[in-house]
Amino acid sequence: MGAVRVLSSDTIKAPKSSDQTIHLTPWDLRFLLVSTNKKGLLYHHPVVATQIQRLRHSLSSALSFFQPLAGRLEITEHRDNIVSCSVICNNAGVLFIHAVAENIRVADILEPVYVPLIVDSFFAFIGDKNYEGTSKPLLAVQITELVDGIFIGCSFNHVVVDGKSVWHFINSWAEISRGCCGDQISKPPTLERWFPNGIQLPIRFPFTTEQQNNHCDELSFSSSNEEKLCLSNRLFHFTKEKIIQLKSKINEEVGTIKITSLQALLTHLWCSVVRSKQFDLQEEVYNLVVIGVGPRFVPPLPEDYFGNSIISCIVKMKVGELLDEGGLYKGACEMNKLIASHTDEKLKNHYESWLRNPSFVRVASMSNNNFISISSSPWFDVYGNDFGWGKPIAVRSGYKINGIVNVFAGIEEGSIDLQVCLPYKVLEAMGSDPHFMDVVTN
Repeated sequence: MGAVRVLSSDTIKAPKSSDQTIHLTPWDLRFLLVSTNKKGLLYHHPVVATQIQRLRHSLSSALSFFQPLAGRLEITEHRDNIVSCSVICNNAGVLFIHAVAENIRVADILEPVYVPLIVDSFFAFIGDKNYEGTSKPLLAVQITELVDGIFIGCSFNHVVVDGKSVWHFINSWAEISRGCCGDQISKPPTLERWFPNGIQLPIRFPFTTEQQNNHCDELSFSSSNEEKLCLSNRLFHFTKEKIIQLKSKINEEVGTIKITSLQALLTHLWCSVVRSKQFDLQEEVYNLVVIGVGPRFVPPLPEDYFGNSIISCIVKMKVGELLDEGGLYKGACEMNKLIASHTDEKLKNHYESWLRNPSFVRVASMSNNNFISISSSPWFDVYGNDFGWGKPIAVRSGYKINGIVNVFAGIEEGSIDLQVCLPYKVLEAMGSDPHFMDVVTN
């Protein structure tokens, strides 16, 4: 399809350094072993040199407010693999890459139902792990020129930010770039992390970069070696009308729990994945859902909290129960009840449990094909990111992990896009699943 050629690569810094040290929470530290968080925006607009300079200048200005992204991790060894980890706001800078994709047009990225392989080349730090942020930038931005457009690919260190914070930064950078507030932003971030009273800082925990079984948690899942060779990302688009119809159909089932639109859609997807993999009816399957903890705390965390404020929980079902008549409602109910159970008390107990027995998210090398994992959210402001030449026409994730489902707002109001990473044969089976595709509008 063409190749990506790097035109320049340099470091962008904030105008001045804060020299602040930011200690990290269990919500942050559990991501040390996994890859960087990659999100990108596609624009249908030819690039001119002044726009690249505008992006460079506005990125520097944005870093004034988001100093942790321009810093580095500091992992301090104490004794016997006991370490602590903090972000040092030393203004070492972020990586800024200007590249060109030869002969690639916007339509080549936008129109296929499968994300083209070349999109992987629109992101930096492919394969890099978050703990490498001691020496590598915590943010890398790659601006890739297409024949008739531009792709802005951002690779964030997941120890420093979650999805909500990723889009908070991108929204603020775009705001500065289009010049609506000068070099100011409408929603400055709260950089201070949340810690229980009396906790010793920085948090100390046992850690090595080796992926040991006793240091993994509920996100430890992967595919077999055979499936790793043919993982693909497929896009499924759902209109507002189709989502409402699905939600109404599920809520017609006899029951007292009212299912939300997103819970209905994610369970609908889960059923199709399970059908397409042709599991035995007695097997147990898992749907890992990420929950934002901020509004569930008492008092709630600040709305502009900048850092990780998420935990993951698992919906478990027997295949036969999920695919049986009424299984869609049962699965959605299980998801609803599990999410609702995460009260202030439960979340704080979860936090303190990690302090006693630290564990880390990782992609295990073992074969376990029974998981899907939900990432991102349709509530993030994706299509408001106008850098001065109009709004984006698409968003893509750079993740390629078996079972990862990236949830994005669709371009039309109320619509939702799912970018699903699974073996190609499973995605093809889903595309031939009439129960599932009846709700899809591609």
